Amino acid sequence: MKITALLVLKCTGEGSDPVILANASDVSHFGYFQRSSVKEFVVFVGRTVAKRTPQGQRQSVQHEEYKVHTYNRNGLCALGFMDDHYPIRSAFSLLNQDPAEADKLLKIQRELDETKIILHKTIDSVLARGEKLDSLVEKSSDLSASSQITDVLQTGQENQSVLYHIVSFQDHQYAASSLESCSDMETVG
Repeated sequence: MKITALLVLKCTGEGSDPVILANASDVSHFGYFQRSSVKEFVVFVGRTVAKRTPQGQRQSVQHEEYKVHTYNRNGLCALGFMDDHYPIRSAFSLLNQDPAEADKLLKIQRELDETKIILHKTIDSVLARGEKLDSLVEKSSDLSASSQITDVLQTGQENQSVLYHIVSFQDHQYAASSLESCSDMETVG
């Protein structure tokens, strides 16, 4: 039971060749020099069978030891080139299913991609909050520095006030002692 090729074609209508949207083939069981001819044959037969399959219909075409199974749904045609031993029911089941539901690895990959997107959003919001926190820390540091400067200035003003009082007191004492010396001179003279 081998699958040689799977194709998805867009059937645009009578008279024009269907357009190949996807093509996957495994021609490794053919000889090296036959592989390119087999790929060309797959494309030719695929377009021919897709063109002759009415919308909403399924059909199987026998060619030597291979069968071409096709299903045309609303102008989108899926084709499978399989050997004669591949069960027909399995072939149409393969052509008719959603690949995301059929392939567990693809489903896991999709879930990982969704998780990665959520993680990126979370990291971006944490970084944005971190920037806000950095800004707040910087503002807090600025306020702390301003507070220290204010304390130093206030302490300086208090020191100036004390110094002023000391100087004023000394000036007052000097003036008082000068007056006493003058009065002592007058009494002497």
